[in-house]
Parts: sequence; structure tokens; C-alpha cells
Amino acid sequence: MSYDVVIIGGGPSGLMAAIAAAENGAKTMLLEKGRKLGTKLAISGGGRCNVTNRLPEEEVIKHIPGNGKFLYSPFSVFNNYDIIDFFEGMGVGLKEEDHGRMFPVTNSAKTVVNALIGKLAELGVEVRMKTPVKAVHYDDTEHTIILDDGSKLNAASLVIAVGGKAVPHTGSTGDGYAWAKKAGHTITELYPTEVALTSDENFIQNKSLQGLSLRNVSLSVLNKKNKPLITHQMDMIFTHFGISGPAVLRCSQFAVKELMKGREEVPMLLDVLPDQHEDQMVHSILKSMEESPKKSIKNILKGIAPERLLDYLLERHKMDAEQKAATVAKETIRTIVHNLKHFQFTVNGTLPLKKAFVTGGGISIKEIVPKTMQSKLMHGLYFCGEILNIHGYTGGYNITSALVTGRLAGMNAAIEAVHNSGN
Repeated sequence: MSYDVVIIGGGPSGLMAAIAAAENGAKTMLLEKGRKLGTKLAISGGGRCNVTNRLPEEEVIKHIPGNGKFLYSPFSVFNNYDIIDFFEGMGVGLKEEDHGRMFPVTNSAKTVVNALIGKLAELGVEVRMKTPVKAVHYDDTEHTIILDDGSKLNAASLVIAVGGKAVPHTGSTGDGYAWAKKAGHTITELYPTEVALTSDENFIQNKSLQGLSLRNVSLSVLNKKNKPLITHQMDMIFTHFGISGPAVLRCSQFAVKELMKGREEVPMLLDVLPDQHEDQMVHSILKSMEESPKKSIKNILKGIAPERLLDYLLERHKMDAEQKAATVAKETIRTIVHNLKHFQFTVNGTLPLKKAFVTGGGISIKEIVPKTMQSKLMHGLYFCGEILNIHGYTGGYNITSALVTGRLAGMNAAIEAVHNSGN
């Protein structure tokens, strides 16, 4: 069977590519090895599907620290606001939540997935599920896709949208890298991003802070000169293996890149009370101690920070929590407040890539034409989504990148195929 465009992968970028190809007049086939389309969309945003982000283009690109600048050119054709119009045009009402995140009004990812599947049907895209691809052969005029059952499909244009290696239960098992290499592409080193970090610190090993959640803290990754590489102010949690939570996920790729440089551990700096001034805190605690000299130090400090963290710091400084305020040295108070503002510890790794939300690394973007998503090395070959070396923070940024690159890949694959067939 011959098609103008064949798309491999039924995730966000593949679905968008198939819609765009069909809208541009291409006879289109979408292949998905799993039983369902849009599996990653269905679990994104906690099952509510964070389809994009409404922040200005500049901000969106800033939130894609992994080569986000590559997207300036694609965004000039189709951007995050166009994504909003696209879904609303299909009857999917969207609403804005914190930090510009856009969700379907129904609060259900199914609404989004069903709208995309409905659009494929309306445009006459042929879809084959449970259809793994065994190999891809490139040729001068068209490319051949060999399926697991031995049958073959011919395509004037091929779009590879199979994702990376994160969240493998959705089907992203890294199949596409070999097909890209075969066309001459470079795959940059793969690593987990948006991932929890591991630590060997005593307080992690002896579980003294396990399960402790901290709200709105400031967390930094430090470079070799002990200067912050990146700082995020969000929530985090201490776990049995290390640290996790939104602030950690956002810092993770910076810690990972430091570890990839051969550092055995990377220092992290935690400010538990980022909105408070250190000297003022010391002053106010000393004042309370003067006013209530008979109160225990634990009671004086109560409410300043989570109790378990205070207990840990008192213990670390070999202080008796029941000690009367009158007998505690000013220096000790300064040290404890300093620790709350500058809690430093090291991380030494991450959970494995399959536990990460996003894959770092992938097909080198230097080998892709930004305005069309076409391979610079092979005619009729396009890439989109997470297989590319582009990665952002969670919050609708990776899906934005997938939908934008998918739109361009499908559209240009169709234009090239239809043009070459002389239709």
C-alpha cells in the first residue's frame, strides 16, 4: 500500500501530525503499536490533560530549558495560542489555571483525546492500532515501512513521532532512535529530566526526614564554585531515596547535567523560608526568648518551620528541645536560622529514565529544519515530539512542543509528498 504520508506514533505529536497532513490533502496513515491513541495525553496533568500554557511565547520558551530557542521559528507558524484556538475550534472548551496552565473545562483528558480521534476520522486518516514497526528503509523516491507481521507500506513522506524513553508504559520505548540513526542522524546522550533525585545524606539514609513536605521553598542546584545554576521556588518532599516534588523536578535536569560532567555528587541549597529575612528572624526569636525565658526552645521556635525539620536541626546541633530559652546562646539561634535559610545537602543521581516524566537528549536539532521539522539529511523524513532533543518543565510545556512540532511535521510532510506526486 502506498501513502503520501505515514506517521509512526499515536501520541500528542503524532496525532497532530496526522491531522495536519490530512488537512493539507495527503493520503495519510497513522501507525500506533499500542491498543490506544493518546496514552500520554490521557495521563498528563493528573488525568485532566494540561494541553498547553497560556503564558507569552517568550515565557513558554523560557520554560523549555532544553533547546527551547529552537521553537522560535516553529512558533512563528503555529504557537501555544494557536493550540488553544485549535482545540476550541473542535468544541473542546479550555480554562486557565495557575501559572497559565490550560485544561479542558470538563477536567477530563478523554475530552481532548476523543476530539483528536474524531478529527482523524472526519479527515479520513487511516489508523492502525497494535501495529508495531519492525524496520524502516529509505529510498530515493519513497520510504518503506516494514511492519512486525512482515507487510510493507510505502510513503512519499515519513513522520517519526514515537517519543523518547520516559514513561515507557505509554509506548515510548526508544524505538525511533535506530530509525533516525539509519538516516544518518546523531542521537545526543539520553538522560532523565523532570525526575526525582537520589541522595546518600545521613538524614535520607536514616529516614529522619522521610515524607516531610515543604511548601513554597526555594531550591537551587550549585555549580563547582558553589554558585546557583538554577533556583525554583515551589513545593518539595523528602523521600526514602532522596527528594521529589515540583521544585525538585524542575531542578533535576540541571543536577543531571552536572552529574554527566563526571561530578560524583552535586550540592543543592534549600531555603525553607525564602520570603523571610534572616536577620529579622533572628531578632524576632531572640525577642521571644527574652519575653519568655522559661519557655522551652522548642516552643519558642514552634510554627517557624515544620516541626520535624526543627527537631532534626536541634538534634543536629546537639540541643535539648526542652532546654529553657534563657540558657540558649544567641549564636545557636543564629546557626539554626542560618540552617533554615541555607540547608545544604548533596544529590548523587536520579531515579531511572523510565521513572522520569521527560527524556532529555535525542535527535540533534542541528540536523532538523526548524520551520518544517524536516530532516536535513534525508528527503521526505520528518521528526516531531519528544524524540527530538527538546525538553521542558512540566506544566503544559512539553505537550506544547509536541503539538507545535507535530503540526509543522505533518503539514510539511504533506506539502512535500503532494508536490512530488504532481497532484
